[in-house]
Amino acid sequence: MIIVQVKEGENIEKSLKKFKRKFEKTGIVKELRRRQAFEKPSVANRKKMMKAVYVQKLRSVEE
Repeated sequence: MIIVQVKEGENIEKSLKKFKRKFEKTGIVKELRRRQAFEKPSVANRKKMMKAVYVQKLRSVEE
């Protein structure tokens, strides 16, 4: 749980900014997106192979 200390008389926008900064540092959003975009290991390996083939073709064309 994220706790933000708010001083008496502190502007709400400033407090919200502190909260957003702490929230970003925890990496919750990154973890959530990573989990939502889960792909099976076999699919990930296939993508790696396809990328390697593509890069190899580009390099052979350069030479």
